[in-house]
Amino acid sequence: MTAVRLPALLDITAAAPLRDDLLALRGSDVTLDGGEVERIGGLCLQVLISASKTWALDGKALTLAPVSDALTEQLAAYGCPDLNTDLVGATG
Repeated sequence: MTAVRLPALLDITAAAPLRDDLLALRGSDVTLDGGEVERIGGLCLQVLISASKTWALDGKALTLAPVSDALTEQLAAYGCPDLNTDLVGATG
């Protein structure tokens, strides 16, 4: 399993690099470390939602762990409180 540490600030400038990093890992099981995230913007949220759907379709695991309190609160504010559990794709 490959681990990717998410930056503290997931803003508009982080969206394209995050997308590129994830695309490079497509086809493998990935753990996203959100333990240091202080803020997430809408574009990075879209990247994570898209990745969760892509990994699920590919039958690979995409997990978000650990998750900072700030990230948990902001996912809830966006209406995605379960994204951290929804990021788990089917394995096998």
